This record gives sequence, structure tokens and C-alpha cells, in this order.
Amino acid sequence: MRAGTRLGFVLLIAPLLLWLVLLIVIPHIDLALLSLRERVGVGEYAVSMANYRTFLDEPLYLWTFLRTAVMAVLATAITLVIGFPVSFYIAKIARGRVQSALFLLCLVPFWVSELVRTFGWMILLRETGLISGLLQWLGLTDRPVEMLYNDAAMMVGLVYTSMLFMVVPLVTTLESLDDGIIEAGYDLGGSGPSVLREIVIPHAVPGIVAGSIVVFMLSLGNYLTPTMLGGKDSLWFTELIYSQFIVRFNWELGAAFGFLLLVLSSVIVWAMLRLTGQTLEKTMGSE
Repeated sequence: MRAGTRLGFVLLIAPLLLWLVLLIVIPHIDLALLSLRERVGVGEYAVSMANYRTFLDEPLYLWTFLRTAVMAVLATAITLVIGFPVSFYIAKIARGRVQSALFLLCLVPFWVSELVRTFGWMILLRETGLISGLLQWLGLTDRPVEMLYNDAAMMVGLVYTSMLFMVVPLVTTLESLDDGIIEAGYDLGGSGPSVLREIVIPHAVPGIVAGSIVVFMLSLGNYLTPTMLGGKDSLWFTELIYSQFIVRFNWELGAAFGFLLLVLSSVIVWAMLRLTGQTLEKTMGSE
């Protein structure tokens, strides 16, 4: 490699490396070190696993941790169930302006911030909101219906917030599937479900895995949606982290919670890749 080419490569890769080191590697190392500190006096700390023992000894912390993981997986599954048909229609059925319009409709909600989108759902779901008013107008209920501050409302917000990140990799993957292969499946006597099962879904696996990883990570680390739509009883682990850092000023315990959340997400993503036989390079290449 010539000197000029080498210098150009270094200058090209330097911003990425700087971004990774300063904003990801160093903060995570600091988070791990902070989680191993125990306050033993005023301004005095000792290396200890006390913060992790606190997590294991307190049932509420452990239950919230497990509940957050299960709810994030459930949100990912619901997003996939809704997003796959939408993506298939956009990629293989819609054509021309219709295809562009449908993709734009998926994109439009992300022109505003997550806070505004969440407020929109609060307007729809509150007891004086549009849905409650419509139910009363139709005679399905004789009193206002409060649909906020529960797991169902929180799940709606998580799925809505993450939908685009499932649709994009799926559309990209499905567009690479040759229509002739699908037609050949029908010509050989396959039915719609069998073609879907034997041809479409196996081809879409990289997109499914990529979308699921992104949606799962976004749902697991989401703070705003569970807080605003789930209410004070939502029991989301990021709320515990926020409480330790901002409310109680217990940065050591908050760091331990944050590191545990990082480990949990990494383990689940690794398990997902193992179960589907995918690699991270292949999965990210499908986006």
C-alpha cells in the first residue's frame, strides 16, 4: 500500500475509530469499573461486588430485570408479526408510486421526535381521548375508558416506535428475492403457506434477525415510552437505572444495573444468532 493510499485510509477510518473509542469503549469500561466500587466512607471507595449482590438480594430488582427482558422480546415478536406482511407487500406486491407511498407512510412518524409520538398515543388512549369518545359514540360503553398506564398501552408504544427498524431490513432482504423463484414454487404445486414457509421466510432470515436485533435493543433500552405510557407501575429496568443515577445519586449501583442490562442484551442477541445460524457480519450486511 502506497504512503498516500495508507494516509487516506487512516484519515477515512479515524473518525469512526474515534467515535467508537470515545463514545462506546471508554464509557463502557468506566461503567464496569464504577459498578465495582463500594462506598465505605466519605469520598472513600473499595473494590467490591456489593452492587451486584444488592441486585441479586432484592427481589424487585431481579423481577424488573426479567420482566423487562420478556417484554422486550414480546415487543420484538409483535413487531415482526406486523412488520413482515407489510414488508412483503411493499417489496413484492406494490409497484411504482404505491410502493414509494407505503414506504413513506412507514417513515412519516419518524419525522417527529419520540416524545411527540408518545404524546400522540396519550391523546388517543386517555379517558377523554379519541378512542374512548368513539367507543361511547358507538354505544359500546357508557362511560369514559382509560387505556393508559398499563402493559398493553406500553406495548403499543414500543411496537409503534420500533416498526420502521423492522420494516427496512425486511424490505431490503425481500427485494433481493427473485420473483421467478416464487413463481417456480407455485408451478411445482406449492400453496401460498408452503411457498412462504419454504422459500420466502428462509430467504428473509437475515432481514428478520437484523430487524429483531435492532428492535429488541431499542425496546430493552427504551425509557420514555414505558415511563409515559406504562405509568409509575410499569416496572421497566431503565427506570431503575435512571432512579439510581438521577434521583438517589447512587452511581455505583446505577452503573451495575447498566452493565447488567448490557450483558443481558448481548447474551440474548448472541442466543438469537446461534439459534438462527446467522453471523453478525451476515446479519448486518442485510440491512
